[in-house]
Amino acid sequence: MELRHLRYFVVLADELHFGRAARRLSISQPPLSVAIRQLEASVGARLFDRNSKEVRLTPAGDALQASARRLLRQAEEAALEAHDVAQGSAGRLRIGFVGATLYRGLPQALAKFQARHPAVRVTLAELNSGEQITELLHDRLDFGFVHTSRMPAELRHELLLSEPFVACLPVGHRLARRRTVAVASLRDEPFVLFSRSASPDYHERILAICADAGFRPEVRHEVRHWLSVVSLVSQGMGVALVPSALRRAALRGAVFRPLDEEVAGSDAYCVWREGPENAVVQGFLRAVRAGVPADDQA
Repeated sequence: MELRHLRYFVVLADELHFGRAARRLSISQPPLSVAIRQLEASVGARLFDRNSKEVRLTPAGDALQASARRLLRQAEEAALEAHDVAQGSAGRLRIGFVGATLYRGLPQALAKFQARHPAVRVTLAELNSGEQITELLHDRLDFGFVHTSRMPAELRHELLLSEPFVACLPVGHRLARRRTVAVASLRDEPFVLFSRSASPDYHERILAICADAGFRPEVRHEVRHWLSVVSLVSQGMGVALVPSALRRAALRGAVFRPLDEEVAGSDAYCVWREGPENAVVQGFLRAVRAGVPADDQA
């Protein structure tokens, strides 16, 4: 049974006249007759009673009508959906992100993308960089925001932005009233640090900044999310060096001060799978490129 046979059957069921049905289908009458006989052979029942005066549906033909129309609608909808997915206007988009991305334009990019592509179903998962790379490799994510440029060959990545680190201090800290803070002035402070297992790049970068200032920090607490770093600092449990975007977290009890020396910046990357171009992913990538906060760009 072919969709072509069902389409011919439905038109003939509407017209109950081979000549008119053939004209609607833009074919001649003999191919229509052959197609109907082939459909009847496939079904194993006569679908029409015909003679020189009239064409009528048999009980079997009448029973097939509703199913045939439903199958044709489903086939049309499937074709439209496939076309929309290919054009990037429908489908699904599974996005992984690190917490700091919430303050780097992700909500704005999502709003812009969803306004243009309302039929795309978007899901979000907060994961560290390593977890996102694993999920992308196993096709459980379509797009990610990570803190590392060390990627397997199967993934593509692009620098989203580079921003400065700032000192994150408890509001009552002795350095909190200063306009800028020297990294060396944090030498004897307990540090809250991003876990090495969650993001080796960030962990090593912060240790390197402290090493350049002449000390190794006393790491009192290690956590897996940037908001947890700021939260612990706000509760007086240490100090931290964090990307400047975290200033937008607005957690009461924590203050952010620029560093008074130039240090290596905090880099954020977007990442997606290598392979045939995915129109949905490319559409979201365009929204992301347009949505990076200007004051955080290098």
